[in-house]
Amino acid sequence: MRNRPWAIGLAALLGLAAIVVALFLLLGRGSDSRFVEYAMSEPMDTPTAVAVASDGTVWFTLDLAAAIGRIRNGKLERLPTPSQNVDPMGVGVGPDGSAWFTDNGGHGISRVSPAGVVSTFPLNTPIVRLGRLAVGPDGAVWFAEDSGYSISRIKEGRLTRHVFDSPRGGPYGVAVGWDGTVWATLKSGDQLLHVGLDDAMAAVDVPQRAAVPTDIAVAKDGAVWFIEERQNRIAAFKDGAFEEFDGPAGDVFSGLAVAEDGSVWFGMLRSGSLGRLRHGRIDAFKLPREHARPCSLAVDPVGNVWYADITGYVGMLLAADATQ
Repeated sequence: MRNRPWAIGLAALLGLAAIVVALFLLLGRGSDSRFVEYAMSEPMDTPTAVAVASDGTVWFTLDLAAAIGRIRNGKLERLPTPSQNVDPMGVGVGPDGSAWFTDNGGHGISRVSPAGVVSTFPLNTPIVRLGRLAVGPDGAVWFAEDSGYSISRIKEGRLTRHVFDSPRGGPYGVAVGWDGTVWATLKSGDQLLHVGLDDAMAAVDVPQRAAVPTDIAVAKDGAVWFIEERQNRIAAFKDGAFEEFDGPAGDVFSGLAVAEDGSVWFGMLRSGSLGRLRHGRIDAFKLPREHARPCSLAVDPVGNVWYADITGYVGMLLAADATQ
């Protein structure tokens, strides 16, 4: 009987320790305080694309799931969608806070309101194969429609296809510039595609053959940044000239975002790291888990760098560490 209080105290301490460990495992903060991570609530959920609203809400797509994810006020949410998505590589947030995402499973582009109401804009083609997606400040939704050889736009309920003339094509990345024009990548064509405010299109050959340009982003100064996947480079196009930066040998880049300070961020799949290109130098920020695979990035309004990790996590590198 004398040992009972001690035993009860030990049990309480062990219980508290278990709760602390569980929280650390859930948020992924135990191994590296620079990062905050959210583990998916369903073991098979695979985050593939991420975007951040102006209020800081984080939206992300889930491969092979009838759901889309959201992190709001530090809480992970899983919102149901009508159909199981397949390879959803595009997501963006409109001025009203609604998220738009590529919905190959639903054969269209879907929208989910802040209240969780989902609607789909059907593309009405036998096959739907889509790349990245971006939403402009005017609410226009732009996306790479590989199955239609088009950089397409949905605005005010109307679909406009910008079908380009290319023997190979392969549209993938899409970005809306600060001037309202749109830039896209043609993976198989080794080109950048520009869509003007008048809908006129112009293609620009990238410097390297078989470069396979993928993700793309536009900085405030007008520089168009993109990944050369096959060449393992980050490249920029500005004022009619290209500049290229070699990455670490053997890695593969995926996802691209430009921060307010001009830093260019990208995922490094094989090393499980975030890459930052700043002042001509590439630095790597190793993620907390050994087998991490960040495939999509976004920078929020305060400078946190968010990433979708296909191993089952959405996380962020804190702004204070991202800017050091």
